[in-house]
Amino acid sequence: MADAKNTIFDAAGFLAKAGLGRRVVQLKAKHVFFSQGNSADSVFYLQKGRAKLTVVSRGGKEATIALLSAGDFVGEESIAGVAGFRLSTATAITACTALKIQRVEMIRVLHEEHAFSDLFLKFLLARSMRSQADLVDQLFNSSEKRLARILLLMAEFGKPGEPETLIPKITQETLAEMIGTTRSRVSFFMNRFRKLGFIEYNGRIRVHKSLLNVVLHNS
Repeated sequence: MADAKNTIFDAAGFLAKAGLGRRVVQLKAKHVFFSQGNSADSVFYLQKGRAKLTVVSRGGKEATIALLSAGDFVGEESIAGVAGFRLSTATAITACTALKIQRVEMIRVLHEEHAFSDLFLKFLLARSMRSQADLVDQLFNSSEKRLARILLLMAEFGKPGEPETLIPKITQETLAEMIGTTRSRVSFFMNRFRKLGFIEYNGRIRVHKSLLNVVLHNS
């Protein structure tokens, strides 16, 4: 008889469907996965769609701190130490499908299944590297370069496969929050990018690879 312990765990299958301690949820654009201050009782795995993470200061100022796409985990702070509260708000930018994994089940599978813990660790390292790159971008690059980088990230240039050049709808206010500038400056740069042929903009933004020139230019 085969030892059950020798059965290979299918991490992709686990994240693709509902089961014990996990269920598939559907969110419309602008609906929230969770809000800042909620109990951190679950982790979401984004199967389809785009989302964003925002935080609100005590003074009421909101800032977008991350953009999320299919393959990202959301709300991973729920498994850090004792259960606490959400540090941010996760909102769907487009219609989203996600797997909601209860905290207890997430901790169990991380402890028992090496294939899953390896996958999750890879995600955390990628998230950490992205956060460091965001910080460096904020500290050393101009707002024009920061905007170009955000647009390229949203179009998924640099990821395996063909980039999604037509990015989800996003307001200039949100872009301004993400790069730490004003909406009028974002509007100025967007118009400049369009005149130079780096983007097309007609309700939705289409990003061309030539926008990399802005990021790579040293001046």
